[in-house]
Amino acid sequence: MRIGIVFGTRPEIIKVATVYLKAKEMGVDADFICTGQHREMVDMMKGIFNVEPDIDMNIMTANQTLNEVMYRVVKGFEELLKERKYDWIFVQGDTTTAMAAALAAFNRGVKVGHIEAGLRSGDLYDPFPEEMNRRVIDQVSEKMFAPTEKSKTTLLREGFDESRILVTGNTVIDAQMYVVEHFDLDAERKKIFDGGDYFLVTLHRRENIGERMRNILKALRKFAESENIHLVFPVHKNPKVREIVYSELDGCRYAKLIEPVDYVQLTALLKGARFVATDSGGIQEEAPTFGKFVVVCRETTERPELIESGFGVLAGTQTDGVLNAMYKALEFQPGELKNPFGDGKASERIIRAVMD
Repeated sequence: MRIGIVFGTRPEIIKVATVYLKAKEMGVDADFICTGQHREMVDMMKGIFNVEPDIDMNIMTANQTLNEVMYRVVKGFEELLKERKYDWIFVQGDTTTAMAAALAAFNRGVKVGHIEAGLRSGDLYDPFPEEMNRRVIDQVSEKMFAPTEKSKTTLLREGFDESRILVTGNTVIDAQMYVVEHFDLDAERKKIFDGGDYFLVTLHRRENIGERMRNILKALRKFAESENIHLVFPVHKNPKVREIVYSELDGCRYAKLIEPVDYVQLTALLKGARFVATDSGGIQEEAPTFGKFVVVCRETTERPELIESGFGVLAGTQTDGVLNAMYKALEFQPGELKNPFGDGKASERIIRAVMD
C-alpha cells in the first residue's frame, strides 16, 4: 500500500506531520507531498518535526488568486498521479491545496482520506473559501476522519454513510504532544516575552480584514490599557493585516507586536498566556490542551465543541462584544474541564484505518 500525504500551508503541516511520522513508524509506504501554497510558512515548519517533503511541487507565485492556486495544484497532481500509483491520498482540513488535491485524486480514481472531516460553520462565505472547500472534500472522500463525535453527527445528518466515517480526535493534539516532548517551552517563551502577565492574540482571517479587524483591535487595546495587561501579537505577513494592526495599536505601550513565530514558539506563547483572542481555527483546538480560554473573534465557528466545552466564547467582531468576552476570559478557571479535541492518538487511528 502506498499513500500520499498532502500539505501546502503551515496549519496543514502541523496537522499532518505526525500522520506521516506514524505511517513511517508503522511500516507504511508514504510520500510527504508539499504543494508550497504558503512557501515561507511551510519552510519554517520543516525543522520542528525533522521531516522533509518527498515531493515538492513548489506552486507558489506572487499574488496568486485562489483559482490560480487550484489550477496549479490540479495540474501538478495530474502529472504526479500518472507517475506514481497511490492507493490513498490524504488531505487535511479546508485549504485550496486540500480541495484541489482531493478532486484531482478522485478524478484519477485514487481513494481520498479527509483528515479533520465534518467541520461546518453553516455559512459558505464565512470562513471563505474554507467552508466550501471542506464540504467538497467530504463529498469525494472514501474515508472521513472526524475529529469529534459532533463532526461525525454533522456528516451523518448530511447523509454520508456511517461506514465512511471514523472519529479519530484531532491530529493537532498529536502535534502539541510532540512539541511538549521535544522542546523546553518555558525557555522558548522567555526568548520572546518575559514581561509578566499577557494574553496572546492572532488575527488574519480574510473575512475579518477591514472594519471587523479594526473593531476587534479597538477592544483589545481598550482591555489591555484598562487592565494593565500586555497583549503579545505575532502579526501576520499579509500587508493588509499589518497596516490595520500597526495603525490601530500605534502608541499602545501594552502591545508587543512581533514577527510571525514558528509552531514551537507559538505553542510556548500559548502555554504561558493568560488566555487567547483569535480568529484562528487551529488555536481554538490547541488552547484547551493548556487549559486556556479562547475569545473567538469571528461571526461563526466551525468548532462549536470549544464553546460547548466551556473553553471559549464566540465574541463576534463588534468592539463591545469582544470587550465583554475579554472580561469573561479574565475570570475563567479551567477546573475539571476536558479537552474536547482528542487524546494525542489520532494519527495512529488514521493509519490503522487504511491498513485494516
